[in-house]
Amino acid sequence: MEPSGGSRDARPAVTPVAAVLPAGGSGERLGGATPKQFCAVQGRPLVSYAVRAMERISWISDIIVVVSPENIETMKSIIEKYGHKRVMIVKGGITRHRSIFNGLKVFAKNEFSNHLLQKPEVVIIHDAVRPFVEEDILSKVVMAAKEHGAAGAIRPLVSTVIASAADGCLDHSLERARYRASEMPQAFLFDTIYEAYQQCTDYDLDYGTECLHLALKYCNTSAKLVEGTADLWKVTYKRDLYAAESIIKDNLSQQVCVITNVKEAVAQVGFLLHESLKSQIKVEAVSISLSKNDSHLQNIFSGQCYNFICVNDRKYAIQETQQLVDMLEKSSIPLLYPVVFILVHLDISENISFSIGMEELTRIKKFAREVKKKNILVYGLLIQYK
Repeated sequence: MEPSGGSRDARPAVTPVAAVLPAGGSGERLGGATPKQFCAVQGRPLVSYAVRAMERISWISDIIVVVSPENIETMKSIIEKYGHKRVMIVKGGITRHRSIFNGLKVFAKNEFSNHLLQKPEVVIIHDAVRPFVEEDILSKVVMAAKEHGAAGAIRPLVSTVIASAADGCLDHSLERARYRASEMPQAFLFDTIYEAYQQCTDYDLDYGTECLHLALKYCNTSAKLVEGTADLWKVTYKRDLYAAESIIKDNLSQQVCVITNVKEAVAQVGFLLHESLKSQIKVEAVSISLSKNDSHLQNIFSGQCYNFICVNDRKYAIQETQQLVDMLEKSSIPLLYPVVFILVHLDISENISFSIGMEELTRIKKFAREVKKKNILVYGLLIQYK
């Protein structure tokens, strides 16, 4: 299990917390044959990003992904391919509310008794096509739900909302400053939202879209509204896929850390890289001995750096790279976005054959395939010179 991102002090004092991710939409507004939750962004399906966002948080005990019957096998293959843990797939209903209700039932209904999960005190409901949710906002809505019974993220309205009359002319407009856009994530005391769904009319189940409204209507629970961040938007149209890809690339390109060992020749290459890159990107250079478990490097891993250039001599390069990856996984860096390792293997020996160099590259490629499942992208460069 990957470590959670964000502040550890923000961890809600609730056990357990579960998450339900409705992922049964058809993607009609997106266009194309593939439902939007299964569209790839930087090679990974959107739903995998949403699952990863929940999975990396240690205090979320179970993740329920609700998909349409025809996409169950697709979801199973995604879970297997990307090594997702603590995930259960549930068959969705014909509407959003019916799908969410099915997701909640796994904690309560006898029909699931063979694999009944522990009923959570608080349940998070979050769209599978909102991939960039961070631990901080999840923690805030969970803690607010524990106190108020229900809570949801909101954002200011971007445009004024108007109503039209029967003749198609303006009837009235709403005062934008008084209203907010309801976003995800939302969180509820499990007993509250489950009771609300049990009491729901067929009309609400078939035409409703707002979970907070159900808690208010059927359980008289007024949700606490929590100001959300700008990255909570929902992928709805094709242009949103390009925006999502841009966000990922932007996070990949903010800064880079150049890591070398303490050998003079290797450290010199690291220095030259630092000098050549510093005018284009934020760069930090670190010369360390991994055997000493350098605390400065651990602090970097715990920050918001997503790019690393590791320069080393050829001997034991893969072992040392594995140490770096292990340190990364044990840190609090949120692996929501891909982390890039560029391995520069510097070979200064005079009597090594090219075939051994190819053998080294083969090991790097195998290692890269393994860690890619953990959202770590590894690239290798072997430099041989006399």
